[in-house]
Amino acid sequence: MEKKVKRWVSGLGLLVLLLIMVSILALSLGPARIPFSNIFQPQGIESIILFKIRLPRIVLGFMVGAALAVAGVIFQGMFRNPLVEPYTLGVSGGAALGVSLSIITGFRILPLAGFLGALGAISLVYFIARRQGYLRISMLLLIGVMISFIASAIILLIMSLSQEYQLHGILFWIMGSLEESNPALIKLTSLIILIGIATSFFFCRDLNVLSLGEEEALHLGVNIERTKRTLFILGSLIAGVAVSVSGIIGFVGLLVPHFMRLFVGSDHRILLPTSCLAGGIFLIASDTLARTIISPLELPVGVITGILGGSLFIYFLTKRTLRLGK
Repeated sequence: MEKKVKRWVSGLGLLVLLLIMVSILALSLGPARIPFSNIFQPQGIESIILFKIRLPRIVLGFMVGAALAVAGVIFQGMFRNPLVEPYTLGVSGGAALGVSLSIITGFRILPLAGFLGALGAISLVYFIARRQGYLRISMLLLIGVMISFIASAIILLIMSLSQEYQLHGILFWIMGSLEESNPALIKLTSLIILIGIATSFFFCRDLNVLSLGEEEALHLGVNIERTKRTLFILGSLIAGVAVSVSGIIGFVGLLVPHFMRLFVGSDHRILLPTSCLAGGIFLIASDTLARTIISPLELPVGVITGILGGSLFIYFLTKRTLRLGK
């Protein structure tokens, strides 16, 4: 047991060190490159760039990446399915539909529209799946996928009827971005995500037991229906808040839990915190690459996470048997 704890602590320490290194790199790189020596003592325009533009973007990137990764861990453990991610259950489709409707109607508060859309999709999936009085995992997953398909079809319809400037706004949001300049919104988003992630840590034991199967979990004293309901709502809200402020950023919730499971195992007591850190690191690094690869132009961060995440996932798929708990 002591050896396991030491390994967990060293793993967390390594991730924290990597987070610091990636954050410093992200502060330095950009259209206006700032030397490492000036990061801790910026002056003039460098101070504005660091504290008004890049640092808030790094904070938002960490929070969104951590939220998507933690939601991915929750859903994969809850469904006992390694291919489930936050967007599978209709969160992204609902958020994108809400933003699309917001853009064509002139309601310009896109984060609020995205969150309401995600909340509407989550509620619809939940209440349809619970019509028989209990929450069936297979039904929940199938309805979530169908809601995503329906939302995507409606979005395509809206895009086909939109004007050019509206179409550009919808496409840009769907591709994902961390260009949120409202500090109050970043603080509010960060606070909600932190509370959600902290709450998820109290369900590590329940997730470990659920991975054994519902019947086994029932014998071990877990209230199955209450736990499933709480985990679904918690994971969906964390992902919904993240998506509402950043747009659709794929593969973080799918890839990061798999990647960390290879290194730290399937015990959620360590899988949740390491995935939280790794998700933030991955998104900060991806956003830095998106900002610099064709500088001074900027790519949507969702494009980078899609290319990197898809490539890495295919690599893992060909090298390892991706089964939950392995």
